[in-house]
Amino acid sequence: MKKMLVIGAGFLQDFVIQKAASMGYDTLAVDADPEAIGLTHAHKHAVINIVDEKACLEYAKQEQIDGVLTATTDYGVLTASYIAENMGLPGLKYEVAQLIKNKYRVRKCLYEHHVDDTEQAFEVNAETDIEELVQKLTYPVMVKPCDGSGSRGASRVDNASDLPKACQFAMNGSITHRAEIESFIDGTEYGAESLVINGEIHVLSIMKKWMTEPSYYAELGHAIPCGLPVDIEKKAKDCVTNAIKVLGINHGSVNMDMLITTDGKVYIVDIGARMGGNMIGPCIIPYGTGIDYVGAMIQNAVGDPVDLSVHEHEAVATKLLAFEYGIIKKMPDMKALENRYGVEIYHHMTKGMTVNEYHTNLDGCGYIVAKGKTVDEAETKALKVLETIKTEAF
Repeated sequence: MKKMLVIGAGFLQDFVIQKAASMGYDTLAVDADPEAIGLTHAHKHAVINIVDEKACLEYAKQEQIDGVLTATTDYGVLTASYIAENMGLPGLKYEVAQLIKNKYRVRKCLYEHHVDDTEQAFEVNAETDIEELVQKLTYPVMVKPCDGSGSRGASRVDNASDLPKACQFAMNGSITHRAEIESFIDGTEYGAESLVINGEIHVLSIMKKWMTEPSYYAELGHAIPCGLPVDIEKKAKDCVTNAIKVLGINHGSVNMDMLITTDGKVYIVDIGARMGGNMIGPCIIPYGTGIDYVGAMIQNAVGDPVDLSVHEHEAVATKLLAFEYGIIKKMPDMKALENRYGVEIYHHMTKGMTVNEYHTNLDGCGYIVAKGKTVDEAETKALKVLETIKTEAF
């Protein structure tokens, strides 16, 4: 029985841990939180911070693992790559993992290779002369941390006077205290999910996205099909493929966010060398494309033959359980709602819980997953359930 190590054991990683176990792999997990839900479902686990590469490698060697991966979080990418490279396992090259962690270096690489339609990009750190930089920019711009995920620290800047504050906000949200500045694009955001197997790139899907209004730009849900014209969807997939090539991503899952304008310009705004969050792996890709994405990702990590065969599928739409600030006064009957509307609800809501106003993915309380003949049908179901939960809980 091959041993599979998952870096991170939170709610979304737990789907990967349970899937690996169900496929017959001896499943191990590490996480700094001893209460992480995925640790309870792993055959074996250790309480280790997932950014501690050496400690995680020591554990992996001790357990003589056959494969390693991380999912839904950028913070485990370097560690998974470090382990794979040091143990001669299938994995992302460590130097590529280091590149992907730096959003500015990624943006600079894509710009220099004309992968998309990007026009300007700058990096900011504590030594940057902001007053000099403000004169070089064409506004509006987006400012965001050079590392991290989940829209934390990102904001739009419309004039020079607001740039210093936005840069500080972004640097405060960065582990390395660095920020990236790029053109603000007036477009619609889409997601892309890919899997690289033995160097071969498979773009699994372009996904429609719903986002919050400015200034937080946080995800509210995804859908497949994406609804783009065929030629624009092809252009988006070509941009994804070319980005993966020029960045040297040789293995594993790749999650991208992109903005597409009404005149068909494509701008890649974020790349993660791991499976996307917000139910993309366990629900959105398999329900919308018929591909067992998580299963394929696990097979790829341990070097087994990868099954990308397409099974029955239909339109899918998700909505985050995103609310205004408040206290949950009553718990809705989630199981009854699932049965009534034919949806799936995943949540961590409890009676008496204080809920933050939704600004980033960390403020979300869970997900509603709905299927239908069309995206509109699936979205309508999800929205009805969301409104019912809001009404009953608050």
